[in-house]
Amino acid sequence: MKKKIETLLTGVEKAAGDLIDNVVQAVDQNDDGKFDLLDVSVIAESVESAMQKGKQAVKDSVDEKARQHELNVLRPISTDRLNSQEFSMSKLVRIVERDKKFIESEVCQDSIGHESEEKGLRIVNIFQDSIDAFGLEFYPDSDSEFYYVDPTDSKHYISLDEYFSYLKIVRVNELKKIAQDLGAKSFEITYMEEQATFSRKKARASADVKQAGHIDVDHESEKKSYTNMHIEAKMSFPGHTPVKPQLKYLQKDPSIQTLVEMRMDETSPLMHESYMLKLSHSSGIKENDAVKIDAVLKSLKCAGNTTFASEVQNEARRFLEYDIEF
Repeated sequence: MKKKIETLLTGVEKAAGDLIDNVVQAVDQNDDGKFDLLDVSVIAESVESAMQKGKQAVKDSVDEKARQHELNVLRPISTDRLNSQEFSMSKLVRIVERDKKFIESEVCQDSIGHESEEKGLRIVNIFQDSIDAFGLEFYPDSDSEFYYVDPTDSKHYISLDEYFSYLKIVRVNELKKIAQDLGAKSFEITYMEEQATFSRKKARASADVKQAGHIDVDHESEKKSYTNMHIEAKMSFPGHTPVKPQLKYLQKDPSIQTLVEMRMDETSPLMHESYMLKLSHSSGIKENDAVKIDAVLKSLKCAGNTTFASEVQNEARRFLEYDIEF
């Protein structure tokens, strides 16, 4: 028994010694085998360094959150972002001056524009001093403020003030070229604007019904009147073998597609045809999009003396009568 007790005490002494050695080793910062004031000084320096790193980490985290918040608010566009696959131009763009908040912001130092959201419509705002960086064309120039994308060319933007007049011009010019390519001897293009009405006229017709006497029948009148009619173009040619034209603004118009197919058919070539082309079918903008644009202009206090939506409605009453002879 005595021997067992002596053995047990010896084990306890060894464990205690090992524990003390481990503690000394853990706090011995200068590797001199003992714990003294110098070790305390080293530990204090380590604690202070750790605290400084912690403070810097917190500061860096706060700075990054502030930077991210500024990016989310200002939404700058850099050249790298513009050229990335994820970026896309908006249909409506605005050319603006680079204002103070973009000049002073660190996150906007390399910006060439910025995105914004107005009335649910995304807008790419292009800084006046960085227009060339976007690689876009503007009609008639880059001096306007708002532009809408050309329905046939995503790199071409048309001033809102010129949008419908420009599209009328290019479609008339395309009809000219179609006539020339198809070998027409003559053609005439007449612009027509249907008169606006606020109610449908009804005409009364009489009918005799056996054993029922005389009765009157109401039906809607189909006669249309036009407030504006004038010849846009009229030309004659010597005529030639047809060449298939390259369609652009009128490529989706079924009447023009049929005209080209019939004229190119060598078995039974077309000699004469007349079409009524509704301009709203190829204007490239829908009325609900126009309403959104009007809301944007109003919110930015940029509204003019008419609305974009009203012009879309007017476009639905405008036609080009195309008379072509081969």
